[in-house]
Amino acid sequence: MHPAAALLVCLTVIVVVQFLGWTGGALVFAVLLLAARGSLRGWWHLLRRMRWLFLSVWLILAYGASGDAVFAIAWMPTHEGVRDASLHVARLGLMLGCLAWLFAVLGNHGLLVALQALLRPLSRLGLASERLVVRLSLLMQNLRVDLPKGEWRHVLNGSAGQPGGPQRLRIEAPDWRPVDSMICLAVLAFSGLAISLG
Repeated sequence: MHPAAALLVCLTVIVVVQFLGWTGGALVFAVLLLAARGSLRGWWHLLRRMRWLFLSVWLILAYGASGDAVFAIAWMPTHEGVRDASLHVARLGLMLGCLAWLFAVLGNHGLLVALQALLRPLSRLGLASERLVVRLSLLMQNLRVDLPKGEWRHVLNGSAGQPGGPQRLRIEAPDWRPVDSMICLAVLAFSGLAISLG
């Protein structure tokens, strides 16, 4: 699969997930489990890292909706709030599953290739897409480096060493094939079906 097609698939599913109810979400979840068998560990890692965000979002949404309190206790969240909060947290979890699949399929280099391929038409409008991709690659490279404790202070003061990195970045993209177009069309059709069920 072309990296740009994989990125388009992931972005489409992430957008569609926002419109899904429980039925459509269950359908997307089942398909993600089948498609993302190699990235389940990464998905679990992302879910575990985001647990406090999930808890915060759930509490804010559960207590923010008006309605009847759960168990008829005044300080409990409402039934409507619990339903909406649980649905929103499930949607966020599905989005993380899409991202885990994307990183497992593409990796860092594939993500750069996909971004370069998708942003290339915008360079005709004056957007420096090549510079954006180069900066993103440098950022991703620096995120993998463990800095000594307190090094961020030296970076902010400007007393850190000169940043290292390659002088040239070469991005080679495979050719777009007809099967990539068919995959994108199939994802759009599946998305329409999931939205109609959700």
